[in-house]
Parts: sequence; C-alpha cells; structure tokens
Amino acid sequence: MKTPFVSLEQAKKIIEQYPTPFHLYDEKGIRENARKVNRAFSWNKGFKEFFAVKATPTPGILQILKEEGCGADCSSFTELQIAQAVGFSCEEIMFSSNMTPAEDFVLANDLGAIINFDDFTHIAYFEKLAKIPETVCCRYNPGGLFQVSNDIMDNPGDAKYGMTKEQMKEGFRILKEKGAKHFGIHSFLASSTSSNTYYPMLAKILFELAVELKKELDIHIAFINLSGGVGVPYRPEETACDIMAIGEGVRQVYEEILEPEGMGDVAIYTEMGRFMLAPYGSMLATAIHEKHIYKEYIGLDACAANLMRPAMYGAYHHMTVLGKEEQACDHTYDVVGGLCENNDKFAIDRQLPEIKIGDIIYIHDTGAHGHSMGYNYNGKLRSAELLLKEDGEIALLRRAETPEDYFATFDFTGLFKK
Repeated sequence: MKTPFVSLEQAKKIIEQYPTPFHLYDEKGIRENARKVNRAFSWNKGFKEFFAVKATPTPGILQILKEEGCGADCSSFTELQIAQAVGFSCEEIMFSSNMTPAEDFVLANDLGAIINFDDFTHIAYFEKLAKIPETVCCRYNPGGLFQVSNDIMDNPGDAKYGMTKEQMKEGFRILKEKGAKHFGIHSFLASSTSSNTYYPMLAKILFELAVELKKELDIHIAFINLSGGVGVPYRPEETACDIMAIGEGVRQVYEEILEPEGMGDVAIYTEMGRFMLAPYGSMLATAIHEKHIYKEYIGLDACAANLMRPAMYGAYHHMTVLGKEEQACDHTYDVVGGLCENNDKFAIDRQLPEIKIGDIIYIHDTGAHGHSMGYNYNGKLRSAELLLKEDGEIALLRRAETPEDYFATFDFTGLFKK
C-alpha cells in the first residue's frame, strides 16, 4: 500500500489555483530523508551528498537540499548555472559529465567546481582550456558484469562512462605531473538497486583501487564518490533500501580496507537523485476521457511529455485514485495520455477502482527523473511544479509553460502579418 502525501480535499484546494497536471513535492519528506542520509554516513567526517541535479533541476528543491547540507552534482552548462544561482560554490559542486563541450569545462573551472574526468582524453582537452586544479577526480569503469551473488545488477562493460584501471593510473600520473595534489575516485556501476549491499560492494572495489593507486603513484586520495544507484520501491510490494544499514556496511569496508593503510582521512561522497527525491514527488492529473474498445482506457490531461519514464522504460509508477483509497481495485485499465504515440501509457492492464471523469489520479514517486525528463512533442506544454511546505501551504516552484513559451524560440517574422 502506498499512501499519498495529500488527500482528495487538499488536492481539490490546490487545483482551484493550479490546474492539473502538475508535479507536487513534499518538503517535510525531503528534509527528513536528507537528514537520515547524513546520519547514515555521519561516521565519516568528510561525508557529503552531492545531489544529482539532473534528477530534479528545480531551484526551490535544490535550495532545500542545500539547507540540509547537500552539494550539487552537475552534468551540463545549464545545471552549473542553476547550482550557481542557488548559491552552491566551489567544493559544493561536483561536475560529472561526459562528451563534455569546452564551454562546460570552462564554466565548471570558473566556479571552482570539482572536475570529475569521465575519459582519459579529457585531461589533455581540459588542459587546453584551463590549468589543472589541485583537486581532481576521475571516473572508473571496471568493465564486465556487476552482480550480487548470482544476480546480475548491471553491465558496466557496456556503459559509455569511465576509464579502465590502466587509464586511471596513467591519468592520475599525468594529473600529478600537471600539479594536482588531491585525487578523487568516482564510479557508477548499477542503477536503481534494491539491495543494501550495493554501496558496500562498490565501496570495496573503489577502496581497493584507492589503496593500489596511492601505493603505486604516491598520491593523496582525498575522497571516493560512490555516485548514485540506490533505488526506491516503486511497487507497493517492494522493500525500501535501508540507508542506515547501507551506511554501516560502507563503514565496515572503510575500516577493513582504508584505515589499515593510513587512509582514514578519505571523505565519502554520494551522488543520489532517485533515493533523495523520488518518493517525495508526485504527479497529479485528472481523468478527462474514457474509451471502450478492445480494452478499457482512461485518458488523463497529462501525457508522457509530463512523465516520460513509463513510455521510455516501461517503468512502473503506482497510482492512487484520490478519495477511492478504500475501494476495491476491481477494474482493469490502460491509463493513457493524449500524445500521437501508442507508448503514451502511464499504466497497462492496471487494477484500479472504477474511475469516473473528473477523478484525480495521484501518480507516485515522480520526484526524480519526472518533470526533468519532460519535452514538447505534439506541442505539449510542460506542467507546473509545486511544493507542499512543512506548514501546509503551497508554493509555486515553476509555473506551467504557455504557448508563448513554446513559440519564444521561433522567428515568426513575416509569417503572421495582419
């Protein structure tokens, strides 16, 4: 059972001012979760969560996370600009990108962000643009398969990210020659994991690599970034990851591998997006059509342009028909949007209570990779983002797009003469 963080009565009041569809975030949940993450890794003096801005690049949300002690992990020029506008500075920004344009590197360097090199060739590319910083990071890809017991979690060898071990060694050697003094290691091996052992297993790989690099190159490993990958229970029957157990698992590996090598000063960084935000965001939409052909369809005033994950990945997002939480889920629907694409479906053969036109559908766990993946196909306009504040008030974080926004980048000169 998943419980919405707003009731039907609350939703109706919000809709009076902000029509559906819109994404709604829960400030209380966000803050409590950020504090729990910090507690889970409080054993490490240098710990910092660098929130993956790509998951929810919304200044109002980033401000909350900044107030809770988080940094920002950016992957593009505009994400860097957002982080700068919110007030993140220097060591509070990690720049993790790939196939990086020159102007992105220049801005990251100007902001004093920690540069996380994704590829060996990026070192020489960057040096043509700016001086190598004293603190640098490189992204590691061990190749092969990554698995827990007999379960394959992901296939790093097929991923475009990161360097081989030999490239890491040569990259750090060159960076040291160019003036780097403090080094970081970053890696991302699996996405949306449900196991509490993922971070500790990844930590073991990176800690052992750190010891090897320190001994072979005589360098100072300042931090190790475990990146993201900690998942959330999108389905009601799934078990949530226990971040306290995860933090304890990493601590044990830290004490086993790093401390005996005199590396007890290594800071642990994380770069979570999904775990930090997904459960604390929802999308609210209204049922505006029903269709009875070979299947039963419910059409919403939202579409895949507002929430892409189900159409793109076949991802599951739980749904609650507000006000009908206690009714039997005895109707089978495809819940769809209005795009001219047959994959524009939020749910397929989903068991739900009977839905009437005008019912409000609450789509769970859209706080990360929800609004941020929106687009304008079919001329659809991106929806508003709202915040349910701790005091119960509603704040507008981002207004809904208008046709004027959609047309703003066009040149209509001579086309619409009266």
